[in-house]
Amino acid sequence: MSRSALLVTHTGRRQSTQHAEAVARDLLAAGFEVRVIAEEVRDLELPAGVTPVDDPAAAEGAEIVLALGGDGTFLRAAELARPVKAPLLGINLGKVGFLAEVEIDHLDDVVKDIIAGTYRVDERLTLDVRAEYEGRLIAESWALNEVSVEKGQRAQMLELMVDVDGRPLSRYGCDGVVCATPTGSTAYAFSGGGPVVWPEVEALLLVPISAHALFSRPLVTAPTSTFVLTVDPYTSFAVLCCDGRRTWDLPPGAKVTVERGRLPVRLVRLGPRPFTDTLVAKFALPVEGWRGNRR
Repeated sequence: MSRSALLVTHTGRRQSTQHAEAVARDLLAAGFEVRVIAEEVRDLELPAGVTPVDDPAAAEGAEIVLALGGDGTFLRAAELARPVKAPLLGINLGKVGFLAEVEIDHLDDVVKDIIAGTYRVDERLTLDVRAEYEGRLIAESWALNEVSVEKGQRAQMLELMVDVDGRPLSRYGCDGVVCATPTGSTAYAFSGGGPVVWPEVEALLLVPISAHALFSRPLVTAPTSTFVLTVDPYTSFAVLCCDGRRTWDLPPGAKVTVERGRLPVRLVRLGPRPFTDTLVAKFALPVEGWRGNRR
């Protein structure tokens, strides 16, 4: 039975292209079919035998999708992997790379584990979102990290009415509201003052951004909850954004519905590294130094 892998790379970095070449060479030698997005091929120096493929079916039938880059590259790869339920492995070549499973220093071991098949696959909760205006569907998408509704004009506050599970929650004069997954709790929601939620926890987060209100605490709800965010009919237009990658303008009166996604993202895990260790490593918390300074 043939094995195949899709490489998604940050082609704007010389380092990324060199590592992609090394990974492709090793996987080809192990008998893998190695695929690369067709529009990326000209920017990569790849060995003979690599198969150019077109979006959006690039990951169809792939055993694994490898994202070499930062979180942006990872999220782009997730758009290809999720619809066909392909496992996704992030290899961090960026600065923080919170979504990545491994750092580039361990690349050789990663390739060996892939070839040997010694990895497990976890599922991460996602969000489905749709936006409507006057009964018409104007946007429909999904997110791994977060869905945000933000003000469209810098100098003007956005007025949002928020319902949870069909009941009115609050009206916010704000810069926006972020609806996040546990995976996204360390991204935009974290910057907005939301809690860090362990990936194994099934929950949804709602985080108001710079809300001019007495009741503006971040909320953690059940994974079955549904959020409805309505742009005040008398305010300015807003912007709907999914994972910082896909955006739509929302007219006053538009209604955005956010709920648990129908399809998860399947992530490759190579070892039993606790999430606490990831937090310490990525946010560079001085845990050891603090312990050493105690008297």
